[in-house]
Amino acid sequence: MGGHDDKAKGAWDEAKGTVKEKAGELTDDERLEGEGKVDQMKGKGKQAVGNVKEAGEKTKEAIQDAFE
Repeated sequence: MGGHDDKAKGAWDEAKGTVKEKAGELTDDERLEGEGKVDQMKGKGKQAVGNVKEAGEKTKEAIQDAFE
């Protein structure tokens, strides 16, 4: 999976988590609110992994270009 895919999945998880957290707040459901916060953290982590992968891909391309 490439960096872009990780970032997209991370953004989805973060958005889903925000909705869960807000729904939990509105319904006084602490479990749902907590799940939302966890989903948001997972999403941020996936996006960070995606950023690292993209940086690695760009570095690899730059090195290859330098030796051509």
